[in-house]
Amino acid sequence: MAEMPAGHEGQGFFATTLDSVIGLARKNSIWPLPFATSCCGIEFMATMGATYDLARFGSERVGFSPRQCDLLMVMGTIAKKMGPVVKQVYLQMAEPRWVIAVGACASSGGIFDTYSVLQGIDQVVPVDVYVPGCPPRPEAILDGVMRIQDLIGKESLRRRNSEQYKALLESYGIQ
Repeated sequence: MAEMPAGHEGQGFFATTLDSVIGLARKNSIWPLPFATSCCGIEFMATMGATYDLARFGSERVGFSPRQCDLLMVMGTIAKKMGPVVKQVYLQMAEPRWVIAVGACASSGGIFDTYSVLQGIDQVVPVDVYVPGCPPRPEAILDGVMRIQDLIGKESLRRRNSEQYKALLESYGIQ
């Protein structure tokens, strides 16, 4: 059960800010888009299973269409040729959108320090949460989802229109 946002409570009414209500709704209805390329994807499959059950956190609807999802979960080794594909998928997602880099390969290239492997997806898209591990346990993936929920719940509605956010996107070549 989600905690009530701070506000004023009285006989038969509750008043709070619009930011708090929208943050509560967003953080408990995340639609993840898995972009899994290797062993981290197997751990994500375990996370979706009955033992760990990602649906407990409001992420039961896993989508495979970027236009319907708001959380990009990049898992596994990303080759440099796949970098533009990850960026295109990110751009097709509607705002607000968030990104989790799951595992050592998505976060930093992992053990593959070669010419063909992207050394972290933060070279092509902004990343909100990094989940460490090679491969990360399902508990770590759940922890990453809870961290993104905290970030979403506290995010201001005006953040996406700020000059700082626009500068961040421009640094990635995103208009």
